[in-house]
Amino acid sequence: MNAIANAKPYFPGWQLLQIPGPSNVPAKVLAAMAQPTIDHRGEAFAAFAKTLLDDLKPIFGTKDDIVIFPSSGTGAWEAALVNVTSPGDTVLMAETGHFATLWFKLARQLGLNAELLPGDWRKAADPQAIGARLREDKVHTIKAVCVVHNETSTGATSDIAAVRAAIDAAGHPALLLVDTISSLGSVDYHQDDWGVDVTIAGSQKGLMLPPGLGFNAYRAKAKAAAETARMPRSYFDWEAMRAAPLTGQFPYTPATNLLFALRAALDLLAQEGMDNVFHRHARHARATRAAVEAWGLEVLCVEPEHQSNVLTAVVMPEGVSADGFRALMVNRFNMSLGNGLSKLKDRVFRIGHLGDFNDMMLIATLGGVQMGLIAYGVKPQTSGVEAAMAVLAEAL
Repeated sequence: MNAIANAKPYFPGWQLLQIPGPSNVPAKVLAAMAQPTIDHRGEAFAAFAKTLLDDLKPIFGTKDDIVIFPSSGTGAWEAALVNVTSPGDTVLMAETGHFATLWFKLARQLGLNAELLPGDWRKAADPQAIGARLREDKVHTIKAVCVVHNETSTGATSDIAAVRAAIDAAGHPALLLVDTISSLGSVDYHQDDWGVDVTIAGSQKGLMLPPGLGFNAYRAKAKAAAETARMPRSYFDWEAMRAAPLTGQFPYTPATNLLFALRAALDLLAQEGMDNVFHRHARHARATRAAVEAWGLEVLCVEPEHQSNVLTAVVMPEGVSADGFRALMVNRFNMSLGNGLSKLKDRVFRIGHLGDFNDMMLIATLGGVQMGLIAYGVKPQTSGVEAAMAVLAEAL
């Protein structure tokens, strides 16, 4: 009896997981993971893996090599850096938020001379500032420019094509490394057309998988850099993975059942059509921002053209605890919202609207947030739900 009395209350239905990743995993993807494990050295798995790697390329917008590591996105960050740099090399990181800063710290821990180009966490990466810094580097000590495409902590999406244009205009040979961990599969991305040398990605967001797979897609210039780079590497060595696209054989045990899940996710994305996927994410982002405006709250990213289609970071009124509000949302409505990270702690909450997500799920999410705001004493100016529905009705 005491155990029952002390148990957490039961919430009928499912929890609304509205963090900006890991995102909701579709039933077909979960079912694919539940398949029996097969021999990863057998012919059947080799044929499966070769097709899988080929079908990944359009998602990255590339015709070049892609490698898959059993890792988180952080592992994919490390893989990108250790394959194209040598100890003591200088890399320039654009400060757009928490995750750009973490990547900078990781580079420092690897022994690189990492330089953080300052940003205010409310804007995307500044191509002009990147170009100006590269023009100062007359002897080309900067080996790579590192940019987060979609900064998950702030809800700002950077213009990668403009960054590449700034690098080229400066006449600088630096490689361009781009983190697409929270954008790939949700926001239009073109590695080859945009001149990205290395793309970093993870499985748990737009690709609609659980965490556990890290990706590097790299082009000829990065491949050439890897041939002379002297950073110690073993587990994350691209060269060790080189045969996988041709043979379907990995140098060590792959995450077989996560790869089955990836196959199912790619099939779902193809069935919907990537243009439709991007349009859906854009609609949901516009509807969410309309709701925030109707409530009388502020979107963290102050540049409308760079506001994310993946998530919306919402600034709480001065003196109101965003973490307290998030706790109320979990305990009363069984909804998980993203927290504010680093300097944004307790100041913002983040609404994820990515991955396996539809109009009805969005309206349920915004309805829950609106009820939560009222319960927490933050009275909305007008109905955000009605504002969002109006956007969705106009943008079918």
